[in-house]
Amino acid sequence: MTYLQLAYFHLATVLPAFLIGTYLLANRKGTPTHRMLGKVYMSLMLVTALLTLFMAAQVGPVLIGHFGYVHLFSLLVLYAVPSAYFAVRKGNIAKHKRSMLLLYVGAILIAGGFTFTPGRMLYDWFLA
Repeated sequence: MTYLQLAYFHLATVLPAFLIGTYLLANRKGTPTHRMLGKVYMSLMLVTALLTLFMAAQVGPVLIGHFGYVHLFSLLVLYAVPSAYFAVRKGNIAKHKRSMLLLYVGAILIAGGFTFTPGRMLYDWFLA
């Protein structure tokens, strides 16, 4: 896949994840809807994180000719999603909550904010 195709696929997974994650944070926890949407959210976040690993860094320092600092957020997702899932399965709601908040703030808000910095594709599309 080309970088542009990966970017579109990434947007197609991360935008619904953003909407679902916002809904989940704002509404009642533990309901059947919360559990069902949580599984969808976690799946979307895993797919989007895996996709980004195939997208070469185009801004800033590059490690091994491919990875940039923003790829650290992909690693955050690959840690936080299983951590949150296994925590809730064991009944550790506090750890689940921390992992989900870390995932939303770090991987969606902060990483998403970086996509609108100069030199990045979304900045060029919407702000340049």
